[in-house]
Amino acid sequence: MAQKDPVTAFPIGSQGAFDELRVDQQLCLALQTSDSLVTRLYREMLAPLGLTHPQYLVLISLWQENGRAAMGDLRRILCMDTGAVTPLVKRMESKGLLVRSRDDLDERRVWVDLTPQGWALREKALEARRSVVRQLPLTDAQVAALRSELQAMNEALLTALRD
Repeated sequence: MAQKDPVTAFPIGSQGAFDELRVDQQLCLALQTSDSLVTRLYREMLAPLGLTHPQYLVLISLWQENGRAAMGDLRRILCMDTGAVTPLVKRMESKGLLVRSRDDLDERRVWVDLTPQGWALREKALEARRSVVRQLPLTDAQVAALRSELQAMNEALLTALRD
């Protein structure tokens, strides 16, 4: 006879109607754990460059945008709010990686431009990314498929949250 859970009185390993509340059934925990572990890998690879993972994300966004983006565009690309992006960009500006400037026609708009020092990190950041990907227990095809699935899920969630 199977032992019963003292709280639920269900046999251990079977919680009946509450199975979907088991920790090992939580998508949110699996995503959070993966995010934490991958970010830890990036942290180790980016530390020699003097970058944090969020700073790396700002840099790759700017490289993608040919070195210039509006703060609002950075927030959209990175799915961050103003309270997160502004101090991050200010710290990067103090490190000499980028500069901020107000738009000549619309002072509410702030532009972020890479400096030569920010551009200079591109090759080393590419190596850091490749090092992280090599450590993943996935093939390149699996990485691409997983990224595609997550991007589709994120798009659907963003759309649902806007409604």
